[in-house]
Amino acid sequence: MSRTDPVLRIERLHKTFGATEVLRGIDLSVGRGEVLCVIGPSGSGKSTLLRCINFLEEPTSGLVYVDGEPIGYRVDTAGRRVRESFREINRLRERIGIVFQAYNLWPHRTALGNVIEALLVVRRQPRATAEAVGLEMLERVGLADKAHEYPARLSGGQQQRVAIARALAMKPEIMLFDEVTSALDPELVGEVLKVMRGLAADGMTMIVVTHEMAFARDVSSRVVFLHQGKVEEEGPPAAVFGAPRSERFKQFISSHR
Repeated sequence: MSRTDPVLRIERLHKTFGATEVLRGIDLSVGRGEVLCVIGPSGSGKSTLLRCINFLEEPTSGLVYVDGEPIGYRVDTAGRRVRESFREINRLRERIGIVFQAYNLWPHRTALGNVIEALLVVRRQPRATAEAVGLEMLERVGLADKAHEYPARLSGGQQQRVAIARALAMKPEIMLFDEVTSALDPELVGEVLKVMRGLAADGMTMIVVTHEMAFARDVSSRVVFLHQGKVEEEGPPAAVFGAPRSERFKQFISSHR
């Protein structure tokens, strides 16, 4: 794969829950080192899109490619999707880290214990090796001094940073962030966004579902506005926010000023 090829490609992605079509034919590509911010009203399909990328939700139709490999399926000689084994799905899934709105930390494990759990269980790394990586990741999110604290003794912002360190410990190629600041008190939002800004500056490929418009304007390479399961508007932040074409997007921006 050349440096100009997208690290992530989404083709004709549809997702239906019962009679409700949540995603209605999404086509997107993300280059290596790009920060794509996905914004839109509640119910527009933003979180479902992330979950389909990581195959936590199985798409109804369409494909997601990571470095040219379809995740969840292979395509047979007739062009049909054939479901892959769980082992193969998990192999590709390890290349995509995801952080949710809820921290989902183990309450009985320290910050370091939470970060290294997957390294020990999934990667089967020696504990000393895993702990070295875990401490490095906690340092990266500004929590090296909290390595041996339990989640109950950490603020919401600190717990969310532990969750980011846990995802980073697996050395993913792509990081997905799903409204990671929406459950935080306003004074804690900044510390999490600071970590995400640092990751962007370091060249991490990121797809960020967010309601933080300043972050989308300042940090993203590209902004996608989803509405009713479709890409309504897409482009560089200066162009998208400076001269929105869609009336629905104009209304959305006005309501977030």
